Amino acid sequence: MGILKYAHDTDGTAVERPDLSDERKRLEREQRKLSRKEHGSANYRKQQRVVAKRHADLQRKRQDFLHKLSNHYAREYDLVAVEDLDAKGLMELPSNSRNRAGAAWGTFLRMLEYKCEREGTHFVAVDPAGTTKECAACGTESDKPLRVREHSCPSCGFTADRDWNAAYNILVRGLKQVETGSPESTFPESKDSDGLRKSADDFRTPAETALPTGTDSVPAKRVVETGSPTLKERAAQAVSE
Repeated sequence: MGILKYAHDTDGTAVERPDLSDERKRLEREQRKLSRKEHGSANYRKQQRVVAKRHADLQRKRQDFLHKLSNHYAREYDLVAVEDLDAKGLMELPSNSRNRAGAAWGTFLRMLEYKCEREGTHFVAVDPAGTTKECAACGTESDKPLRVREHSCPSCGFTADRDWNAAYNILVRGLKQVETGSPESTFPESKDSDGLRKSADDFRTPAETALPTGTDSVPAKRVVETGSPTLKERAAQAVSE
């Protein structure tokens, strides 16, 4: 999960954040109108109802996106590993506060967790520390500023999309946690190839894992319309909650 993209998975799909700008502008416009009304008057109460409707419209669009995206991952995978994020703490950070609040990460993770339980899918939240720095191929850590969107390992030379690299590291930690039954964020130093680690004790090359290291950017609109970031068309009843 991120700021530039809402979600990034190890299949190379990067789902964009939903565009709620129109709904937000309409809400803010009606809120300004409300502020000019005489408090307690009939017109004030009438405008309050308009503001409430605009707020509900914004929430409905956001919730629709979150429900459909969480449905997709819960239904299509046997295991879903995510960052154990402190959503409240992230929203309190000074930069990008509106984007972070609008992303509704905490709500999405709660939806994803209960839907995975419903579908019989493993849901694992792992410690995100170092997942961006750590090389998915060899485990070497290297610092990189947020503006650098490609991971390039100074040790083994492995290159990949920055968010894909982090997503793969999260998957590895999730697999290890399922294997051992407890959180684990450290891995063996030795390996039997120079490929990607599928689990703490099992390394694979990119070809063997069949996982893309690039990114296919998917608009949030596709998720809302089809119920899946990977499909262009789907019957409405097939993606109902």
